Amino acid sequence: VGLRRGRRDAARLRVGDSLDFWRVEEIEPGRMLRLRAEMRLPGLAWLEMRVFTGPDGRTRYRQRALFHPHGLAGHAYWWGVSPFHAIVFGGMARNIARAAAGSSAPAMERTASH
Repeated sequence: VGLRRGRRDAARLRVGDSLDFWRVEEIEPGRMLRLRAEMRLPGLAWLEMRVFTGPDGRTRYRQRALFHPHGLAGHAYWWGVSPFHAIVFGGMARNIARAAAGSSAPAMERTASH
C-alpha cells in the first residue's frame, strides 16, 4: 500500500480507487471526498474534505482528520502525531484553497479541524 500504486485515471476519482496511502471511501461530487487510510496504524483513520456555501454566500472548504484508536497504542499514536497534523493538514488546506481560487472558483476560506 502506498506510493507504488498507480491511479486508474489521473483526472477522476471514484469510490474504491487508491490514492497514495488512502482508499476513496465516499464521494459527493462537488461537495465531499472521504478517504480511508490504508497504512499500518493502531486504529482506523479517515481524511474528509468538504466544500460548501457559508451563510455569507462565500465558498468554504473544511477538512477533518478522523481517527478511531485501538487501545492505548492508538491513543498514544494520536496524541503523538496530533501537533504535526496541524502543520501538515493546515498546509494542505491552504494549497487546496489556493489552487481552487486560481482555477476561477470563488475565493475560498479555510476552516480546518483535526
